[in-house]
Amino acid sequence: MRSIWNGAISFGLVSIPIKLVNATESHSISFRQIHLEDGGRIRYRKFCELEEKEVASAEIGKGYEAADGAIIPITEEDLASLPIPTARTIEIVAFVPADRIDPLQMDAAYYLSANGVPAAKPYTLLREALKRNKKVAIAKFALRGRERLGMLRVVDDVIAMHGLLWPDEVRAPEEAAPETQVTVREAELDLADALMDTLGEVDMESLHDDYRSAVEEMIEAKASGEGVVEAPAAPEAGGKVIDLMAALKSSVKAAKEARGDAAAPEREAKASPVTPLKSRTAPKEVGGKKSTSTKAKPAASGSGTARKTTAKKSAASSRTEAADKASTSRASTSKASTSKAGASSKASTSKASASKAAAKKTTAKKSSAKKTASRRRAS
Repeated sequence: MRSIWNGAISFGLVSIPIKLVNATESHSISFRQIHLEDGGRIRYRKFCELEEKEVASAEIGKGYEAADGAIIPITEEDLASLPIPTARTIEIVAFVPADRIDPLQMDAAYYLSANGVPAAKPYTLLREALKRNKKVAIAKFALRGRERLGMLRVVDDVIAMHGLLWPDEVRAPEEAAPETQVTVREAELDLADALMDTLGEVDMESLHDDYRSAVEEMIEAKASGEGVVEAPAAPEAGGKVIDLMAALKSSVKAAKEARGDAAAPEREAKASPVTPLKSRTAPKEVGGKKSTSTKAKPAASGSGTARKTTAKKSAASSRTEAADKASTSRASTSKASTSKAGASSKASTSKASASKAAAKKTTAKKSSAKKTASRRRAS
């Protein structure tokens, strides 16, 4: 990292030589100004108004424009000789809890690097003192021609400094608040809480600049001669009165669908209970070698465990289906046997009735023959 400022941290009577480096960097895509007619570059050139000629950067200095338009030259030596202790020093003035600092005051961030071997000991001492007391240091320093306010805190093993705006540089927020007095109902707050809980937290490392990615893809497509994919038209916003409760409910539902509702399977199980099947004992295998297909191989990952569990469930389901089929077959056989026994019993009963009828006919014939013989003897 290239240092942008060299100086020292003033910690009481302790002086810590440091280098100031930028802690952040911009990844924004830069564009050049061009002439639309022919695509030529548009450049800004620095001209001297008195001589009406272009001048180099080495010939350019600073000046202050007075009320009457006169320019008062200001040199770097003039600024360095100012009677302020923060010209080359980050002067710590207080130690306060971190929550005392309003985030609105935070500006650019820097890393403070120990400048040389002698600076390592006092640098580490200040760093560990900040860690131990769980506080931040408030300091004053001069950079780019003006005195600034800063906050020193520990980031991993490095002391970082956030530039702070002076309190009078932060605007009052009253004018930005809604002018109309509104009342928020408890039900609306409950839905807002539910939406916040559903969205939950996020890993900051997973966030990225979608706009920059889209611009890079568009530039690559135009450079290769491909057509640019147009984005779908955005829905019109503003000017519509919405049902806040309906919007909150829809938002909660959409957030749950996006993140996956872990409680949904439990609710479905409670809503539609499943009646468990009666346990059946699967028939034991007789003879032959035991099947090795059910032996589980060591799983190297979660997916292997899932396949093992699925295989076991499938095997158990197959055994249950086989048992059900066997039971159904036995029941069918029993019904067939009962039907045959009934048919045989009916046949036996029918034969007995026929025998009785034949016996009655024979007895009737004999009786009739006796009566006829008696009448003949009488005559």
